[in-house]
Amino acid sequence: MKIALINGSPKGRSSNSGLFLNILKPLIEEGNELTSYRVNSKQLNVEQFQEINEADAIVVAFPVYFDAIPSHLLRMMVELENYRKTEKSNKEIVLYALINNGFFEGQQCKTAANIVENWCKRCSFRFGMAIGHGAGEMFSYFNQVPLGKGPLKNLGRAMDQLSNAILTRNSAESLFIQPNFPRILWRLSATYFFWHRQAKQNGLKPKDLRKQPFQENQ
Repeated sequence: MKIALINGSPKGRSSNSGLFLNILKPLIEEGNELTSYRVNSKQLNVEQFQEINEADAIVVAFPVYFDAIPSHLLRMMVELENYRKTEKSNKEIVLYALINNGFFEGQQCKTAANIVENWCKRCSFRFGMAIGHGAGEMFSYFNQVPLGKGPLKNLGRAMDQLSNAILTRNSAESLFIQPNFPRILWRLSATYFFWHRQAKQNGLKPKDLRKQPFQENQ
């Protein structure tokens, strides 16, 4: 089976989208042909669209931008849709989505998943399922944690369901999850180890992050 893996993160190198795809690969690679694509500032060409159009399954991984799809990935989706209309392919391709966002709750990915599902209908793809995962920026701290253990227990279960759906080319109910980690600790970690660190790197103090200039000017 031919499986196309599309990384839709705008980041040039390391990204959560790439991390999720790397977690998925060992679960689906045996006996299958996996081809990886990256969509950022450089769009896919006609030859790559042709390869994707010959796949049996597609997995698109991307981060949520304002509850929706990043503009560069959306442009690629429109171009692929136009290509599909031109080629008039009758082959059934099942598409799956791996979505992540910076909020804690995976439900924040639901609108983006609905957009992908509606787009599949326009392209004559069959929508398989989506995994929407919250607290995306935490994953760089979990790289030594085994999948399915500790804070990655939910992700392990979701990846098992996704890989089973891909290998059988079946559709399943989408899953919206978050790490097995207390939300209050996530919030404290994000504040002190991410936002405060970012502020310091940009010459700001923590109190500067709490300023409300628009209200102060009224």
